Amino acid sequence: MPIVKVSMLEGKSVAYKKKLLDCIHNGLEEAFGIDSEDRFQRIEEYSQENFETASSKSKDFMIIELTIFPGRSREKKREAIERMTEHINSTLQISKKDIFIIFYEPPLENWGMTGKQKE
Repeated sequence: MPIVKVSMLEGKSVAYKKKLLDCIHNGLEEAFGIDSEDRFQRIEEYSQENFETASSKSKDFMIIELTIFPGRSREKKREAIERMTEHINSTLQISKKDIFIIFYEPPLENWGMTGKQKE
């Protein structure tokens, strides 16, 4: 049940954003084996003055933050990063240098779903 947040500059089309979320989800399906309906994704768009990046980054730069259940191996996370990046690069022609991915793994006790604490 990855929770995905993408931060990027505003101005991309609805179709572009849908393709981006599909690329991320496809990579997670392939690497983590998540269900095709297991989609908890959002895009946060920022104006240029509210999204500062290194001068080496383009207007396509994005930060992809994924909150996941703990326990996946380093290799599985590497595979997810590589697959998401490859899908984004090949589908949207975004340079790999403009894709920044980070995983957060809060303990299960910090998750609440359907009114219950995850065990």
